[in-house]
Amino acid sequence: MNEAPEQWIIDADIDSMQSAMESGRMTSVQLVQLYLDRIAKYDGPINAMLELNPDALAIAAELDREREETGCRGKLHGIPIVLKDNIDTHDRMHTSAGSLALADSIAPEDAFIAAKLRAAGAVLLGKTNMTEWANGMSESMWAGYSARGGLVLNPYGPWSVFVGGSSSGSAAAAAASFAAGAIGTETSGSIICPSSYNYVVGIKPTVGLVSRSGLIPLSLSQDTAGPIARTVKDAVILLGAMTGTDPCDEAMSATQGRAFSDYTPFLDAEWVRRARIGIPRYYCADADEAPLAILESAIEVLRGLGATIIDPVSLPCAGTEWNKNVTRYEFKRALGDYLARLDESVPVRSMKDIIEFNEKHAERELKYGQGGLLRSEETTGNLSDEQYVSGLNFNRKMSREQGIDYALREHQLDALLFLGHYGSDIAARAGYPLVTVPAGYADDGRMSSGGYVTDGPYGITFAGTAFSEPALIALAYGFEQATKHRFPPNLG
Repeated sequence: MNEAPEQWIIDADIDSMQSAMESGRMTSVQLVQLYLDRIAKYDGPINAMLELNPDALAIAAELDREREETGCRGKLHGIPIVLKDNIDTHDRMHTSAGSLALADSIAPEDAFIAAKLRAAGAVLLGKTNMTEWANGMSESMWAGYSARGGLVLNPYGPWSVFVGGSSSGSAAAAAASFAAGAIGTETSGSIICPSSYNYVVGIKPTVGLVSRSGLIPLSLSQDTAGPIARTVKDAVILLGAMTGTDPCDEAMSATQGRAFSDYTPFLDAEWVRRARIGIPRYYCADADEAPLAILESAIEVLRGLGATIIDPVSLPCAGTEWNKNVTRYEFKRALGDYLARLDESVPVRSMKDIIEFNEKHAERELKYGQGGLLRSEETTGNLSDEQYVSGLNFNRKMSREQGIDYALREHQLDALLFLGHYGSDIAARAGYPLVTVPAGYADDGRMSSGGYVTDGPYGITFAGTAFSEPALIALAYGFEQATKHRFPPNLG
């Protein structure tokens, strides 16, 4: 470490942090303090952090003592990580999904993945802001807004650059170097979208690869947690620490023998030479000129690395209207089950209670309405209803047999390549994995149709079939190592 710690921490990766602690040049306490100081100095206009762990320094001190006396637990020993505010932690932090209704809620136990991260030696530094109820409250709500935390802004250009979906606080925190990495959750695009727009790496795992126990839910068939970090390797280190068999999550029954506790062996930059990658042009047809140029450049890089590019590929499901009743049914059912576990002091026990709570606190809670909650409440929440079952079967058939699996089989592909978050919806319905990696920075100053400036970072996203994380990781790593596009935001 030849530079001042305040500068070193901006680009430091997990390996270099671990090396500094092993050599005695840095302690976990010092590492935590560096991040706390950086959050205090720079988070004001970004608003990524919702809450800090008051015990973080004490936890770090205990891990430093353990390192001295018995040795290092592994790659995450003493490493500060932040979690999205819909991931339970049984400590002095709250878990609220950004809502006022749960602002004082202390989870009865750690989420499975939070417990796994603690066991690996990570310091859970704080909770990140998010789109309230993971964007399940209102379709008109701004991405990254919650009544409890306000609006998350992009560290690359807070007032003009889009921040992305509901894990926006986690992505912004990782991008701004407020922690070594972050954990987000995704239902449809909520890890991939903000990771892409905040110039960081995001991994949305196959549904069932990591446990959802202790996550405030939105969709039983689509929800998953996943890592967000500044490099592919750091994200992969976090992913390996999160896996493990959880009998309380039914989605994990299909994971037997398909998960790894260490994904770093798949960081093979040469694997791309053997890969066949398809470009589903339909899904970026409405993208603006600047990001499309970034996609074209990425395709040429991959071709230059030896990949076989099939361009374009067609998916029979293109243009499909997904059945939205599926998530509405699941949200009501799963949220009710989650709320039933909470302490009696929590003022809500059902979606109906949340709606009524919001009406009583309308000035703060109903800035964007609660149409999403109201539509979910209109369903029975009964997952044996024909309307729900037929909708789920339709979404899965179209996204898998007539979608991703069709394209992979038809063209003998290892992966599909999308611009940014454009493939999130089809992968969400299929429950399939995605990995996004920084690909370029647009600076043409044009406005998008959505009303935000198209200047800023963009990622490319690799998609595959169920449990294809090893191939997607190898592709993302090969592209990252060949390009090194990412640079930190200028926070002053």
